Amino acid sequence: MFFLKTGLSRSFNMITNKTVVMSKSKDHGPQIKNDEQYEELRDKGVSKEKAARIANDPKSGKKGGRADKYEERTKEDLYKKAEEVGIEGRSDMSKEELIKALRNH
Repeated sequence: MFFLKTGLSRSFNMITNKTVVMSKSKDHGPQIKNDEQYEELRDKGVSKEKAARIANDPKSGKKGGRADKYEERTKEDLYKKAEEVGIEGRSDMSKEELIKALRNH
């Protein structure tokens, strides 16, 4: 089957009997660096905020891209990341608490 993605409704129309899927991501403007990744994350049910954060991280993106593990980062780095994503109470948190808060945010 051959599918062509049409419009923003993400509906698909069957065209022929070949197995090819074409997709074009919506342009989310300059605030989203990786529109395709953002759309994939949103399709999986990830919040807009988290999808944007992941899509804008230069260490994520293409398959195989990985950010540094939280355990390998300093408390100061974790604090800055927590501040960036808006985690409240971060100034009173230990490194382990910052890691947990970032993972659950």
